[in-house]
Amino acid sequence: MPAPDVLVRAEGLRKSYGSARRSVRVLDGVDLTLHRGEVLALLGPNGAGKTTTVRILATLLRPDGGTAGVAGHDVVHDAARVRGLISLTGQYAAVDEKQSGRENLTMMGRLAHLPRRSARARVDSLLDAFDLAAAADRRVGTYSGGMRRRLDLAAGLLTRPQVMFLDEPTTGLDPRSRQTMWEVIRGVVADGTSLFLTTQYLEEADQLADRVALIDDGRVVAEGSPSELKRRVGDASIELTFASVAEAASVGSVGPWPEALGVTSATLRVPTDGSVEHVRDVLAAVAATGVEPVRWEVREPTLDDVFLTLTGHAARTRDRDGVATATDHEETAA
Repeated sequence: MPAPDVLVRAEGLRKSYGSARRSVRVLDGVDLTLHRGEVLALLGPNGAGKTTTVRILATLLRPDGGTAGVAGHDVVHDAARVRGLISLTGQYAAVDEKQSGRENLTMMGRLAHLPRRSARARVDSLLDAFDLAAAADRRVGTYSGGMRRRLDLAAGLLTRPQVMFLDEPTTGLDPRSRQTMWEVIRGVVADGTSLFLTTQYLEEADQLADRVALIDDGRVVAEGSPSELKRRVGDASIELTFASVAEAASVGSVGPWPEALGVTSATLRVPTDGSVEHVRDVLAAVAATGVEPVRWEVREPTLDDVFLTLTGHAARTRDRDGVATATDHEETAA
């Protein structure tokens, strides 16, 4: 039996696609827990198994092996009970563009068999909470991408689910809309809903999650709070960027640096405890070489550093808006 505060539990989840001769393993023994009142972020590149994990936990897909449950109900053998406890918001807004925002929510309330009077009150409350009241009677086809995502999120909360699965909720949004969605999601958590969030955005996991599970190639490689995970890669570093790789290598070869000093491109990284004294000493040592850096900064470890340390490859690229995202491999099997 799960602990009282565990709402979602997955143990040894396995899933493959394709034929017996040409099988692609997407999940390879995934273990996860979501506790009551928390946000768990499943962070990893496309193709790592995030969406497949969510589809299994939301009863949309049967695992090949392992077990999973929500509030003690098995996702395979008691799927109907599980569906009554959860909601799922996918990567793209599932709304009818020809209807108004209010009509969309009202229709979904009817599909959920909510009493008419309480459904009307709930719709009005959600439209107001998600800053959609002014646009409630406009066709959704006139909404911005961020407004559609907020409407989709509101629809998922109509039945007051215990657990909400958000599968990459800010995919395709511009940075400003992404920030707005983060505020909306924080409000959802404050109202008592537990969230299972999948994301490619490193900053998103850092900003929203109580705990982060890093998934790569169908396996969870690490789990913990963002600060706990960052401590795995050590202290902060002073990053010194020079005009060329040769200059960086020159300074690195003569300074009082540790053997583990890393020189990548034209950047020199020196581990530091972050104290003013140590930073001053490092900059003085650099000045003594006669080579002046173009810029320098004290940099704290990031989740990308953690991912790189644990998997040997980065978890991010840059999307068109310049936001750090995961490596771009389509999760085609899902």
